[in-house]
Amino acid sequence: MPIDVLMTQLSPTMTEGRIARWLKKEGDTLSSGEVMAEIETDKATMEMEVVDEGLLHRILSPEGSTVAVGAPIAVIAEEGEEVAADYQPTGEAAPAAEAAPVETAVEASAPAEPLPIATPAPVVEPATDSVADSRRIKASPLARRMARQKGINLAAITGTGPKGRITRSDVEKAVKRGISLGAGSAAVVPPAPRPMPAGPLPYHEDEFERVENSMMRKAIARRLVESKQQVPHFYLNVDVEMDRLMDLRAQLNEAADGAFKLSVNDFVIKAVAKALVDVPAANASWTDSDTLMHKHAHVSVAVAIEGGLITPVIRFAEQKGIVDISNEVKELAVRARAGELKPEEYSGGTFSISNLGMYGVKQFSAIVNPPEGAILAVGGSEERPVVKNGELAIARMMTLTLSCDHRVVDGAVGAEFLAALKKHLETPASVLI
Repeated sequence: MPIDVLMTQLSPTMTEGRIARWLKKEGDTLSSGEVMAEIETDKATMEMEVVDEGLLHRILSPEGSTVAVGAPIAVIAEEGEEVAADYQPTGEAAPAAEAAPVETAVEASAPAEPLPIATPAPVVEPATDSVADSRRIKASPLARRMARQKGINLAAITGTGPKGRITRSDVEKAVKRGISLGAGSAAVVPPAPRPMPAGPLPYHEDEFERVENSMMRKAIARRLVESKQQVPHFYLNVDVEMDRLMDLRAQLNEAADGAFKLSVNDFVIKAVAKALVDVPAANASWTDSDTLMHKHAHVSVAVAIEGGLITPVIRFAEQKGIVDISNEVKELAVRARAGELKPEEYSGGTFSISNLGMYGVKQFSAIVNPPEGAILAVGGSEERPVVKNGELAIARMMTLTLSCDHRVVDGAVGAEFLAALKKHLETPASVLI
């Protein structure tokens, strides 16, 4: 029986993908683990591997097509198997495909997920029952085929085979229990932003160049709008004296003799992690049913990449030394710009940092990155006149702005967090303990 190849969810926030390139053509033999196609997601261009073996009988979505997660993109048949001419893949009615020419849009940096001009893109939780999730679950080929035929969601089944592998008997038991929501269900795609009014653009065609919006750019636009419209933002800011921190940083870098080089952002990340331990109520996420109080500081750090931005996560930052954090940030940033991050490396953060100080920005307000409850916008440090002990003096100062989701972080909690963060930055030896 033919096997439908479905658009796989290759990143946690992916709801649709654009087929950048087919690496297999109709009639090719497919072996498990081979790369079948390259898919442009909202995060990067990623490889889609072969799961079910056989012959690539038919390609349903050509290069350049945009297809919803869970919708069919190709059909696999066994060698010598006859496929009816009128065969219709399961779920073909699911929202699929706007055919578009394959052109790679290159945008510089976007508003935030730290980046060049703005704020990190809010993360939208993927549908947990999508078919794409089941494609990565351990299951025998027979079990997968039976689940597809019966409309069973493999994610709802606990496997009894070796290492939790789902077997034929597991699927048969699921059928009896009535588990469904399988092959034919595609992920629900959020409504697209309202298009611009119809009519001629107020610009002359010879005065601009059209650059097709990439999947990443569309996702950033959609999530920023959703966050700004749905999350009740409020903002708090504080000025931090940086003289001690800058002196300590210089001493540590000099003593390292090239073994490492700490940045101001490294100190900020560690100080944020310690402040989240001091004020755990600020380390929270909102869901419609519960407020999630996180036990660890998984700090998302916005990084500008070609075509958009991404937020690699420093996990368990409260448990790591500042040198380890520095090395990890550098390594993740390099791999982010090369498009080599794995989904688990840029999702699951509990708090975000967006630093534009290196661009000469003094102060800005970032957009909250749901489901996280807050994001810190870091400006550049500069010498400013300040009053000390009743006398005018010069000090190196930095402005921090905290954007909070008022549903989960109240004003008093945000203020308490900023006070703890200010204390750690102004007594920087505390971040080394």
